[in-house]
Amino acid sequence: MAQVAMTIAGRVYRVACDEGEEAHLDELAKKVDGQISVMREKFGEMGDQRLTVMAAVTIADELFESNRRAGQLEAELSQLKDHVAGALNGREAWIDAVALSLDETASRIEALAQELNGAVRGED
Repeated sequence: MAQVAMTIAGRVYRVACDEGEEAHLDELAKKVDGQISVMREKFGEMGDQRLTVMAAVTIADELFESNRRAGQLEAELSQLKDHVAGALNGREAWIDAVALSLDETASRIEALAQELNGAVRGED
């Protein structure tokens, strides 16, 4: 198991993680540290615990909003897939109708050609 030394709000924390996850965990720590810095600039010096809680709530809010938006996008994607499937089904029906119409037209042309051939030969 790997370990990462993260610095958040000026304090170093050693955290265990799976092999290969070190860089990801470091990026997450930087996100938390950055959010705490934003809170500190916005509200001035206050207790570290309060800053950490405020940063955590802000990040949780961002996550909640991202999940909500992802849900909306998934619903839109599902609707678009349904729309495309319906359009493709309509297209298939249209292709079938055109093919049937062409078959009927070809049959009529063939019947007329036979009738004309018979008329030319005097079979009428």
